Amino acid sequence: MLEESLIADLVTDLPAAVRLQRLVSTLRSHFACGAVAILRLENDVLKPVALHGLVREALGRRFVVSQHPRLAAILASRNPVRFEPGSELPDPYDGLLADQPGQALPVHDCMGTSLYVEGRCWGVLTLDALEEGRFTEVAVYQLQRYSLLVEASVRMTELEQANRALRLNHQHESEQGKELPERYELIGQSSGLQQILQELTVVASSDLPVLLLGETGVGKELFARHLHRCSPRRNKPMIYVNCAALPESLAETELFGHVRGAFSGAHGERMGRFEAADEGTLFLDEVGELPLSIQAKLLRVLQNGEIQRLGSDKQRQVNVRIVAATNRDLHQQVKIGEFRADLYHRLSVYPLPIPPLRERQEDIPLLAGHFLELNRSRLGMRALRLSASAELGLINYSWPGNIRELEHVISRAAIKALSRGAQRSDIVTIEPDLLDIFDGMQNIPDSEHYRVDELSHVTLRQGVEQLQKSLIRQAVDKNNGSWSQAARQLDLDPSNLHKLAQRLGLK
Repeated sequence: MLEESLIADLVTDLPAAVRLQRLVSTLRSHFACGAVAILRLENDVLKPVALHGLVREALGRRFVVSQHPRLAAILASRNPVRFEPGSELPDPYDGLLADQPGQALPVHDCMGTSLYVEGRCWGVLTLDALEEGRFTEVAVYQLQRYSLLVEASVRMTELEQANRALRLNHQHESEQGKELPERYELIGQSSGLQQILQELTVVASSDLPVLLLGETGVGKELFARHLHRCSPRRNKPMIYVNCAALPESLAETELFGHVRGAFSGAHGERMGRFEAADEGTLFLDEVGELPLSIQAKLLRVLQNGEIQRLGSDKQRQVNVRIVAATNRDLHQQVKIGEFRADLYHRLSVYPLPIPPLRERQEDIPLLAGHFLELNRSRLGMRALRLSASAELGLINYSWPGNIRELEHVISRAAIKALSRGAQRSDIVTIEPDLLDIFDGMQNIPDSEHYRVDELSHVTLRQGVEQLQKSLIRQAVDKNNGSWSQAARQLDLDPSNLHKLAQRLGLK
């Protein structure tokens, strides 16, 4: 019985993520529907926290309430809301249900309820089905009846997460629940990402300088903002400085300010970035690009916390936490004399490498879903999704430009789809030929069981799926039926391999 299952999970000691995942799985089984989702409300945006029956990339989507009338209607009511199969309101999950027979289908039946925790609107619970008439009046009544148990599970999850934040950083635990604007969110669930976030959360409580190391496009600014957000300085400013864009002639005044008459055109006093960041955080992006002359003056500030405006002999005290970032090998720059060794040691008290996207394969579908939803909104489209083969291509691609490149690839693909005749009112599917990536499907070994000329009369999608089936079967057979070893051979995350195999009908 559903009520007994929900109560049993409530009294069982479970990790927060597991508790909510079991909840949506149990609800989907009871209501025999296509998908169940729990979404948390943050700054007029609904963020999925637990899904069952939806494609994985849906976890990375962020639904702006004002752009999704069904979600807005659910939030506006304290009672369950059911949308008739003929409703003209678009469903946010159109084309995203996982159990679809090889094509993108709209949701035909939907109901949902708002969730309240301690008197405040926390988010929504949604249930969707591909079949008309799945949700009857009895189902709506049951949803209302069980919503209290769902809210109890959500409240318990909130308490567990608050306790975890307290253990990590007890001196400002009350601030941990505050959310950054959506544009600064770090999206992903990979173990590598979670480890970095935990490190940043811990080191944030100190004033140690942090040096973020990583390739262009990995999102170093987002990690810097996460650190600032978790620090006791979070209510003070975080000032961003792009060192690569500072001309040497203006770098000193930009960083330290100037007084009137300091140089031609200086008609008044100007505060520099250090003063603007006083009591807060100064983020020096691409710090390896700073001229040597400025490096010496920066070092003096780090040593004694004093700055001197250009043209002034007055010292000003500042209290600034420094976070720096670079895609260069500063250690090598020190060796060749392009970066001061003393400054390098000052900045790299806590160096933290940020992994490239190719080492975070598990996060690629979520990030893709995030960018798909952004482009769906920008272009005024009903629904925008990836085909299974396109998703696999994204996962297999090496991403030299990292997350920034992924964002641009998705944006171009969406525009191409419309330029090739897709209608904004359609459920638009992005296929591999719309992606500007070339090695996502090329890093595949030759197969004696696969010949291109044998696929000359099928569509690209059919050919890609046949190739995928062939390679997966061979890998599993070669590894004596071991799916984990097959995933290692194919350079795939095991969960992604299982998901792909299910879509291709191999499991």
